[in-house]
Amino acid sequence: MTVTTATSPDTITSTVAHPVGEKRKNGMWWRYVLGVIALIWALFPLVFILSAALNPSGTLSTTDLIPKNASTANFTQLFEIRPYWAWYKNTLIICGVGAFASVFIGASAAYAFSRMRFKGRRAGLMALLLAQMFPVMLAFVAIYLTFDFIGESLPLIGLNTQAGLILAYLGGAMGANVWLLKGYFDTVPKELDEAAKVDGAGHARIFFTMTLRLVLPILATVGMLAFVGLFSEFLLASIFLKDADNQTLAVGLWSLLKADRNKYFGPFCAGALLASVPVMALYLAVQKYLVGGLTAGSVK
Repeated sequence: MTVTTATSPDTITSTVAHPVGEKRKNGMWWRYVLGVIALIWALFPLVFILSAALNPSGTLSTTDLIPKNASTANFTQLFEIRPYWAWYKNTLIICGVGAFASVFIGASAAYAFSRMRFKGRRAGLMALLLAQMFPVMLAFVAIYLTFDFIGESLPLIGLNTQAGLILAYLGGAMGANVWLLKGYFDTVPKELDEAAKVDGAGHARIFFTMTLRLVLPILATVGMLAFVGLFSEFLLASIFLKDADNQTLAVGLWSLLKADRNKYFGPFCAGALLASVPVMALYLAVQKYLVGGLTAGSVK
């Protein structure tokens, strides 16, 4: 007599899938190795800056990865430099105002391209895209001469002024941000606009009271990118701002190394470490909007 043992489908599935799953896991070990290498590569500059900031020797040649006698002497010396906090304040003002104005200009243009139909709409979008293919450095000479001429009549927005630098930054505010913003604006149902128009709302009221609230993730994302980009900008700021009290952190800290690299390398690293605080705080504040803001508009 033959005895037949019944085997459940779950048992067969687990028996077949288990070796495949183990093989797949064993074949993915190299990804973890690459991840660890990439993490070490990314953290090394931060660890070096932190070590140099805490190294009392304060020179590039004697900086060790792990300082032997860590102290806050470099921070004390940095705070004794009079313009440092002025540089910090100037940077926050320029980046804050510039990022806010850049988001507002980009959102206004994106709303027009997304919701309105007018002659030259497609050509305007293509022109904005083509304009981004030319390096900004090509316009530095023209920008310098333009603001030098403007400063003779309007000194408040000429060279060596924060207002003039912000205006120069806003010259490229539309740029690629309009495409990113427009893609997100297109995801908002147009039926909402039509319902608001039936109630008597115009484009301005729809834009300020309804649309901006619905596209908050992309506004936060673009604002963060604009703030970080202006925070790290050096070339144009070094051309515009000559007085020490008007300079930004990037230009001011560079001037320390230019004055005496060995003497001020420690304070430079301490200043660079403190300069990262606003950017880190901004990332933590808007991190919940980053993924949705960058992906929702890119697939439209």
